[in-house]
Amino acid sequence: MNKMSHKQRSLVFFMVPQFTMLPFSAAIDTLRIANRMLGYQAYTWRLTSVDGQKVYSSCGIGVEANTSLADERRNLGGEYRPSMVLVCSGIDVEDFNNKSVSAWLRESYNRGVAVGSLCTGAHILAQAGLLNGKRCAIHWENLPGFSEAFPQAEVYADLYEVDSNLYTCAGGTASLDMMLNLIGQDFGETLVNRVCEQHLTDRVRSPNDRQRLPLRARLGVQNAKVLSIIELMEGNLSEPLSLLEIADGVDLSRRQIERLFRQEMGRSPARYYLEIRLDRARHLLVQSSMPVVEVAVACGFVSASHFSKCYRELYHRSPQQERAERKMTMATARQAIAA
Repeated sequence: MNKMSHKQRSLVFFMVPQFTMLPFSAAIDTLRIANRMLGYQAYTWRLTSVDGQKVYSSCGIGVEANTSLADERRNLGGEYRPSMVLVCSGIDVEDFNNKSVSAWLRESYNRGVAVGSLCTGAHILAQAGLLNGKRCAIHWENLPGFSEAFPQAEVYADLYEVDSNLYTCAGGTASLDMMLNLIGQDFGETLVNRVCEQHLTDRVRSPNDRQRLPLRARLGVQNAKVLSIIELMEGNLSEPLSLLEIADGVDLSRRQIERLFRQEMGRSPARYYLEIRLDRARHLLVQSSMPVVEVAVACGFVSASHFSKCYRELYHRSPQQERAERKMTMATARQAIAA
């Protein structure tokens, strides 16, 4: 690798309590391998937290911080100003609301520092107002709640998005892909391929690759018409389509659709449609702080009472109980980590 330019980037990884370890470690190790292949420290990084203290990940592993938020705000005006800031978060990201962090992210971006996120960190970038009118990516499980909370952001179920010096990725191994994109910008495809070989990764995924398995693999369904119907349903959860509208969309009769769903899915199309709407509602209940009545509306229910009745029939607990149990579980987990 030609080292003549000795291009360098410095990164700050801001750790939010309960951050997800996989995207965090995948991002840093990808940069480490790039340095090894280059033969010099092209990428340097430091870890920061609000108070400069250790932060615990969602798996209970604590990671020591190198700096505090106050340190990094001072660094913006001096020789230690970073090239990029990446917010690392994970579960319960909605509970993190720190105005000083938002101010620091805005100031960093306004000073020309690239700002990004791993996993659910797009939520914190959106809180800071950085994603209004911008394309961004977030983990598919958090996408419904995010899109409801931040309608001005253009959120997609992509692996990662780069828009106007803003970098967001969906988490998991998608952080590897986003870092490979960064390395490719800096040093070209040859280095990217060498890093992939070290990672035992056989290809570089594009930003628009699927986060989840295709429907055919995820559901074990082969019938193309049934898959088309399910795609229509998943694309129209807040305002459900009638069976007649679905029939027109796939050029089948209502009776044919009913028969296909009985054969392939073991239930009626109406029942399946209800179940995927309730599944989305469940994600909103555990991944957001939206009022139950707003969750009901977002999932196409005309009333909170009808929503609660359907939810209880499927999950054997009310929406309120679902949210309360989730909060209790997470509080117990945090106490165990603190102990």
